[in-house]
Amino acid sequence: MKNLTLLFAVLIFVLGISCGSKETNVIRIGLIVPITGDVKTFGESVRNAVLIAVEEANAKGGINSKTIKIISADDKNDPTEAANACSKLINQDKVKFIIGSVASKSSIPLSEICQQSKVVMITPTSTNPKVTIRDDGSRKDYVFRACFIDPFQGTVAAKFAIENLKAKKSAILYDISNDYVKGLAEFFKDAFTRMGGKVSVYESYGKDDVDFSALLTKIKADNPDVLFIPDYYTKVGLIVKQARAIGIKSTFLGGDGWDSPEMAKIAGDAINGGYFTNHYSPQDSRPEVQEWVAKYNAKYGSNPDALATLGYDATLLLLEGIRVAGSEKPDAVRDALTKLTNFPTVSGSITFDAFGNPVKNAVILQYMNGAQQYVTTVQP
Repeated sequence: MKNLTLLFAVLIFVLGISCGSKETNVIRIGLIVPITGDVKTFGESVRNAVLIAVEEANAKGGINSKTIKIISADDKNDPTEAANACSKLINQDKVKFIIGSVASKSSIPLSEICQQSKVVMITPTSTNPKVTIRDDGSRKDYVFRACFIDPFQGTVAAKFAIENLKAKKSAILYDISNDYVKGLAEFFKDAFTRMGGKVSVYESYGKDDVDFSALLTKIKADNPDVLFIPDYYTKVGLIVKQARAIGIKSTFLGGDGWDSPEMAKIAGDAINGGYFTNHYSPQDSRPEVQEWVAKYNAKYGSNPDALATLGYDATLLLLEGIRVAGSEKPDAVRDALTKLTNFPTVSGSITFDAFGNPVKNAVILQYMNGAQQYVTTVQP
């Protein structure tokens, strides 16, 4: 009996060593994106791309001879869900790195938790400045992003409206409860006014609103050259359909939240002729872009949108930070990311500024016949 007990104890010890050694040969990365909810196509795109990047890295032997393991969580595009998912990944799953989320309203609370916990976070697509800086303007030094920020995006949209569309007067509709939408509306308004334009209507709505007739009637009476709607495709589709139905002739303009194959399905012909700022175009002839488009298309049967592309880029950036650091210590990876210079990604070469934001180009796309068409590239 003693021999059996001893043998059992030895087996448990050996198995424990084996399991432990296997786990020490794995780099665990948390992924927080909306797989359900109102912008689920965004989350699906990012997740798909992250998995491609990780599969490629593991096929080449991993990073620093370790296998990458993604632990996913669905935040449903809800800040509370995002915060809960982040806490679980850090406290229970013991991750030291997090990719996410998609929307700024979810990434902002994530950034607070990651900064406090000293966990390196990189958001692929959240463009609000508050993701990487505190209210007092100081840097959250464990937080990075793969996308440009809204002050730049708002300025690009305003410049395009005035210089290319020859707009003199604009109206703006925005969701008062959404940090991304509200911020982009403010940045566009400031830039458009600074460049000599006039914002004649500046109105907000609630996140659950579906009838915009009162606001649109006011805009129709004002007859602006441009109607700027910096919301996500689900809401924009409803607004533009109602706008065209009551006879509004203004040119529609928006931000990167318009980038979804669902936009044309929701908006129908109403979105035709509308322009939006974005992070990349699959029509870009650069070899790295065309290689990425072919790779994604082969795996998922569709062209990668900007969300997917930024998800891929964010993963490449994080993995490069871990590789250069030669360590999984968050401090070391943070320092390695900070020092990256002209790192090649699909959306462009990336060097982080003092606030963890990449300096990169933007593109203008237009919806025509239900599809996106490349218009021009704007440099910072």
